[in-house]
Amino acid sequence: MDSSQAVNGVSIAQPFVLCVYGSPRIRGNTDVLMDRFVEGLEAGGVAAERVYLRQLAFSPCREIYACRDHGACALQDDMTPLYDRIRDAGALALASPIMFYGLSAVAKAFVDRCQALWSLRYLRNERVNRAPGGPKPAVFLSVGATRGQRLFEGALRTFRYVCDAVEARPWQSVTVPGVDRAGEIFQHPDALDRAHRLGTELARLLRRPHV
Repeated sequence: MDSSQAVNGVSIAQPFVLCVYGSPRIRGNTDVLMDRFVEGLEAGGVAAERVYLRQLAFSPCREIYACRDHGACALQDDMTPLYDRIRDAGALALASPIMFYGLSAVAKAFVDRCQALWSLRYLRNERVNRAPGGPKPAVFLSVGATRGQRLFEGALRTFRYVCDAVEARPWQSVTVPGVDRAGEIFQHPDALDRAHRLGTELARLLRRPHV
């Protein structure tokens, strides 16, 4: 993806948002939520880079611990190029359904592989975020089948800690209980509207000049 423009002959990187789709189901409810979020981003003039984890071939963390010594994961698979995209993105967004009060398996595997960036930051004392400004904003989008009071608590806590690992900050979230079967998210137009507004608000934030 080319996210730069030339100003007076100098190439200047434009902000983009790395949007990670963590549903195992094609056109699942969190896919729809993320799509609405992306529509808001693009309406606000900021590009979205979509990553569908279910389409990638990558292993969960195998605790090889090469990242402790080198700041890089020893596994070479479809996760490998995502490390640079995570670091270069102006913001991050993760969408996942709730499964047994946590993230989906593929979303959790993605999170666990971010251990390499945690090692880079905390063991090698290197900057992870390469976008301008401080820790980049991060958004979490989720649905869950039940209506338990603590339905999203585990996933939100995991999200908070992976944000810290990749030098991001949890910024906003949209969580919708009582959504399970494909398409049920369309029965919650307010949630879809919130996701869209979140995209436009984040675009506005990213387009502010950094002093």
